[in-house]
Amino acid sequence: MLCLGATGFGAPSLALDLVLPGRAVQTHQESRTGDRLAVPLDRWETDHIPTQYIEGTIDLQSWRITGGGTSTLQALDALARQLGEAGYQTMLRCAGRDCGGFDFRFGLDVLPAPAMFVDLFDYRFLSARLGQGDTAPHATVLISTTGANTYAQITLVRPEGAEPLSIRASTSAPDPATPPTETAPNPGTATPPTPSAPITVGAPGEITEQLMSQGHGILGDLEFATGSATLGPGPFASLTALAAYLKGDGARRIALVGHTDATGGRDINISISRQRARAVLDRLVEGHGVPRAQLEADGVGYLAPIASNLTEAGRQANRRVEAVLLTTQ
Repeated sequence: MLCLGATGFGAPSLALDLVLPGRAVQTHQESRTGDRLAVPLDRWETDHIPTQYIEGTIDLQSWRITGGGTSTLQALDALARQLGEAGYQTMLRCAGRDCGGFDFRFGLDVLPAPAMFVDLFDYRFLSARLGQGDTAPHATVLISTTGANTYAQITLVRPEGAEPLSIRASTSAPDPATPPTETAPNPGTATPPTPSAPITVGAPGEITEQLMSQGHGILGDLEFATGSATLGPGPFASLTALAAYLKGDGARRIALVGHTDATGGRDINISISRQRARAVLDRLVEGHGVPRAQLEADGVGYLAPIASNLTEAGRQANRRVEAVLLTTQ
């Protein structure tokens, strides 16, 4: 909780202590003096996030909440309540598409995996401040989920000399290095990772139903050459159905988003995921006659997994291209 007390000649002593719900383990921690933080003030606007730069000491922590029992809403509610009790006033609170979706998420400074994962369709954000002015403490919270885990990235910018950010878990969880068995194995007797739960992908022809009901859908029948962005010859039922949907109404727009597993570096994975999304766009335009103005394409590499990268089945599920419905009416 926030502690305000007189020290010396009445100078306030600031401390922010937060408790995470569920079983959590820290994945990253750092503190930087003499730095500044871009604090979002509002949702994505056309080509940017309205922000305010706050200078001071920046404390940054990320945590993984395990067990699958904590949703992004529950996690953010718990932290927002504690910030409110500590005197912080919320400046911005939004979720996923309401924040600005893809654009908002990539306008944020997010720690790379495995410290932090962000699902483009299930993330929540909050920014808050304690008092007024450029020297007042400001906090930001980013919550997302992947598989059975919920991830939290919490940042505090505070005046020099103020108490650092303190976060703890309400229930402890295994160390990040511990295998999925959750107990450290004896040498030579390591238990292999538990296979990923099956990933449900709709039939290729059901992509339009997924777009209408969920806002996005996996193009699950696409085939790419190994390690390449070359799309197989097809035909692919998912593209046929998607093309028919788009040509049925010229106002409909789709973003094609490429994804990879976590093998290899971030830059190369983002590059290949972007190339694969663009290959799908080209096929829809050149092979199915979809107007290019109804499509856009980009890639996020390994930043939005739908399964564990600890198993081959999970890595295979994470290598995908999704269609995201951009139409709002």
